[in-house]
Parts: sequence; C-alpha cells; structure tokens
Amino acid sequence: MGSRGSNHRPSSASRFENRISFLMLSMFATMASFYVAGRLWQDAGNRVYLINELDKRTGQGKSSISVDDTLKIITCRERQKKLDALHIDLEKAKQEGFTPKHLSEDGGPAKKKLLVVIGILTMFGRKNNRDAIRKAWMPTGDALKKLEEEKGIVVRFVIGKSANKGDSSDREIDSENRQTNDFVILENHVETIEERAKKTKLFLIHAVENWDAAFYTKLSDDVYVNIDALGSVLGSSLDKPRVYIGCMKSGEVFSQPKDKWYEPDWWKFGDGKSYFQHASGEIFAISQALAQFISINRLVLRTYAHDDVSIGSWFIGLDVKHVDEEKFCCTSRSSGAICASA
Repeated sequence: MGSRGSNHRPSSASRFENRISFLMLSMFATMASFYVAGRLWQDAGNRVYLINELDKRTGQGKSSISVDDTLKIITCRERQKKLDALHIDLEKAKQEGFTPKHLSEDGGPAKKKLLVVIGILTMFGRKNNRDAIRKAWMPTGDALKKLEEEKGIVVRFVIGKSANKGDSSDREIDSENRQTNDFVILENHVETIEERAKKTKLFLIHAVENWDAAFYTKLSDDVYVNIDALGSVLGSSLDKPRVYIGCMKSGEVFSQPKDKWYEPDWWKFGDGKSYFQHASGEIFAISQALAQFISINRLVLRTYAHDDVSIGSWFIGLDVKHVDEEKFCCTSRSSGAICASA
C-alpha cells in the first residue's frame, strides 16, 4: 500500500507541472499572437497605401515596365491578398480613432506636393550664363527656399562631372555650389555636348526620384523665364495626368555628318526624313506620370542625337496629351511668350 502511494504522488505532481507548463505556453503563444497581429494591423494601412501608389505609378500595367518592377508588382499584390484578411479589423480600428499616416523617407509627415521642378541644363565654362539667370529671374539664397515652400517651385542648375573627375572644372562647380546651393550634380554622367539627350533623361530620373511634383520642366541655360507665368500655365494643366507641354515643331532629319544637326539614326525616320512633332528643347514640361514612365523604363528608352527629339520619341504610341503651348515658344512665335532666348 505504502509503496503504491509513494509511486502515485510523483505522478500527480508531474501532471500538475505539465498543466502549468501548458498554460504558460498557451499564454505566451496568445500574447505573441496579439503582438504580431497588432503589428500587422498597424502596418496594414501604410502597406495598402504603398501598393496603391505603385499601381498608380505603373499605370496599372498599361505602360511598359522592366522585369524587376514587374516582379515587385507581383510580390506586392500577393501581399495585398494576405492583407485583405485584416481589412475588417483595420476598418474597425479606424472607427475607433486609428488613422494611418503616410510618412516621408525620413519618418516625418509627408511633405506637400510641389507644382514643378525646373532643371536648367548647363555646362562647364558657362558661369556667366548662370549668374545672368540668377540676376534676371531665378531667386537665390533664402528666396530660393521660399519659392519652394510658398509656391511649390524648385529650380536647380543641372550639370554632370568632368571626364577627369576631380579636376579644375569639377572643383569650380563644387565651389560655386557651396556658395549658391542651387545645383543638381549628376555624379554618374560625364559632361559632353554629345550626351545632352542622356543628361536630360538622367535629370528627369533624378528629379522624379527626389521631388514629388506635378510637373518636371527642362530649360536651357540661355533661356529667361517669367516664373509666375510658367506656374500659371502649368497650373491650368493639373487635370491632365499624362501631358507633354512645349512649343511643338517638326522639321528635316539631317543625314549628312557635316550638317550641324546631323542625326546618325536618320534612316529610322523614313523616306521623307521628317521628325515627328516634339517640343523645342529650350523649354518643355511633362507631368509626373510621364517622368515616372521615363524613370521606370530608363534602360530601354533610346536617345537620339538631340534631346528634344529623344523626349518626343519616348511618348510616341503612349496615351499622352501633346499641348502645343505658344507661350513656350521662346524665339517668339507668340507675343505672349513666357520665355526668351538670350
């Protein structure tokens, strides 16, 4: 009897300990589940926002995109399916006062969308042109920052690097920029006249990746602009999601190397050797969706000898609104032009 009782007590204690262990494990698992669910719940709103933004950026598959971006879209949509299961809880949370906040890259509240980013393409040895622009219409110092904050207009000179990186040309630009703080320096672009079309493309890619604006505008560094009038013209096209604004032109394609405007790919323009309609390179503006299209498809967009032709070629075949804006004709086809060439 005593022996059996002695064997029985450890068995009961063991079962009791097992129950406690099971209960503790269950409590831990429950707490962990609440924690994970809470984190998913908290992130769900932001993830849904980001996926929707990606869909807008790619035109919901209507535009040509790279393989990498296609895979990203597929991955995001798979995650969207998983997030659908949390949608009801998220809606309940919103009713109880939870509101997802769209954050900027530095973790702060998202900044107000800009109206336009203006890139003035310049080169080495043209400081006099830049100084003339600063005196004529481009604000400097605190006024430049005020223009961005109050009117949503960003203005920067755009330049690449010397073929001999770090030489006197680069040092002069770095010194000028320390004084004015009004440059975009394209670190991976070698500054040459022959690569102007590539430079324009790189500026648009840089601008759309660094500033959230409704429009992106390119200027030459010998063009003077009424910046308020430019803002007014662009503001009238805010309702057009895919718009290409400029002084539209066509013209002869030159096939002889001795010609100033020689086009090595002249044969691609047919027997008539005439360009399609495109905006003059002195000034043009494109909407954000078109700038994003260029950024996404940067590796497959062909550049021709001239940047104005290159830009125009990228929008052939797309659902793009071409606006022949006489006010952008700086050499003055229109008395109401908002710009003038030096």
